[in-house]
Amino acid sequence: MARMTTAPDPLHTLARTHLPADLADRWTALLRPAAHLRKAGPADPVVGLLGGLPRLPEGVDWPVWEGHGPLAFVAAVDCAALPGEALDIPLPADGVLAFFYYGDEDDDALVDTADPDTWPGARVLHLPPGSAAAPERPAPAGITPCPAVDLTVRTAPSAPDFDSLALTAAFGEGELPDAFQRAVWRHQSGAAHQIGGHAQSVQTAVEIVVAHGALGGREVSWEDPRIEKEAEGWVLLAQFDSDEDADMMWGDAGALYWLIRPDDLAAGRFERAMFTWQCC
Repeated sequence: MARMTTAPDPLHTLARTHLPADLADRWTALLRPAAHLRKAGPADPVVGLLGGLPRLPEGVDWPVWEGHGPLAFVAAVDCAALPGEALDIPLPADGVLAFFYYGDEDDDALVDTADPDTWPGARVLHLPPGSAAAPERPAPAGITPCPAVDLTVRTAPSAPDFDSLALTAAFGEGELPDAFQRAVWRHQSGAAHQIGGHAQSVQTAVEIVVAHGALGGREVSWEDPRIEKEAEGWVLLAQFDSDEDADMMWGDAGALYWLIRPDDLAAGRFERAMFTWQCC
């Protein structure tokens, strides 16, 4: 396994700086470990790839959305190189997770979590061990690969969104001061790619969006009381942000998210992962 680096924990420091001790303890108790991905420097261990071309073993087809075309390759991560033992989700111990998304700007079709007919426009593949050494698969016609960016990883806590269900349950509305919220937002600035942990939603908490889609999407009212309960059963698998280095822009500075139920993740049922995306 590649050597991992553990960053200092500024989130605990921010809480102690801006909050009374009792609130700081309650807030930091909600932090979850995440594998934060960033551009690798010359001396950093490489655990994945953003953009570029995927390494697909023989017999694995490039994902296609029937009626629309091939999906764009977003990223891949080597599970054996990730700090799976430090996370609170049951990641595979080996193999490669490869993420694909349609995102054709010349096609009006959008992947909509509330519309199952569009779900084939986003895929996550769990490729077998050794796939990181497979040859690069040339892009199919109609796909222009993004510039390739090697990714390294650091393990660090991740903070819940300020409109997340967990935070609302713990604090209600308005108990956390604005200065603290601004400090956390500043800490989270920059491209936010990660595996596990709390998602950094651009708009509504992504767990709510996915729960709405899982319960029936357009057939279900956003006021349906089942949504909040359903949302508790989903965890973030991965998020990939807009990134200038990879020339990736999802809408207006948006991000892509894949969520999954923990039992499906433990069983390797990645076809049951749900996708959503958000932008400003």
